[in-house]
Amino acid sequence: MIIVLLKWIELNLKITEMNLKKTILAVFILFFSLYGYSQKLVEVWRTGPTMQTPESVYYDADLDVIFVANINENPSEKDGNGYITQLNPDGTVKEMKWVTGLSAPKGMAIFEGKLYVSDIDELVEIDISKKQIVKRYPAPESIFLNDVAACKNGNIFVSDTRTGKIHILEDGIFSVWMDNDELSDVNGLYTENGQLYIGSQKLQVADLKTKELKTLRSDCNGIDGLEKDNKDNFVFSNWAGRIYYLDGDQLTKLWDSTAEKINTADVFFAKKLDLLLVPTFFDNQVVAYRIEK
Repeated sequence: MIIVLLKWIELNLKITEMNLKKTILAVFILFFSLYGYSQKLVEVWRTGPTMQTPESVYYDADLDVIFVANINENPSEKDGNGYITQLNPDGTVKEMKWVTGLSAPKGMAIFEGKLYVSDIDELVEIDISKKQIVKRYPAPESIFLNDVAACKNGNIFVSDTRTGKIHILEDGIFSVWMDNDELSDVNGLYTENGQLYIGSQKLQVADLKTKELKTLRSDCNGIDGLEKDNKDNFVFSNWAGRIYYLDGDQLTKLWDSTAEKINTADVFFAKKLDLLLVPTFFDNQVVAYRIEK
């Protein structure tokens, strides 16, 4: 009887040990899944409310200057009161009204000394060294030109959120490049290696030669700014006040200021500075964050 009792105790001890190991393993897996990929935003600087409806930011590493597109109130009205601000890398103002004569400037991109800015129904070309608008490219059927992306070959892509089209400036001609039912609410653009990444409610990618369009992710909630960081991972914003980080298949919400009604418009990742630059639209600021793990 005593021998049987001892064997029973021994068996239960082994079962308890196995359950303990399983519990520890389960806790480890849960911890890794929750925190192993987690990133966070750490504020580095902010301009304070000195901007006027900033919709977009762009950092030029060669000039070491941050450009800010100030709509100055109505994002759809051709009122001529929009302008571009230049900031220093530490967020101080270099020149508040560097270039004026715009209405509702939004997305920006630079190619060979020219700053290209979308402005409601036209693409505006600014000579950076001369600090002046040198050309305007109208898009007669456009309604709300938004983000801008430049290819290494000089082609400039521009999204139209209201019409669901993507325009292209190629060899001095501004025309519709893609008109597809899958481009509803198209906004953020990012180009590299012969591909154009497209942000809307989805994250898509189009081959620049064949125009073949693929959906990479469907749960993006309306991409505004679409960027990549120094680890080659996507960072994107929702205008309403959310910022996400996409590491492989792992999507992490870095920021949510929707309750405070503080927008996160067309963000830009400045790789040289290792900073995510965030224009807050109606909050009238630009905020710089470092992405930390």
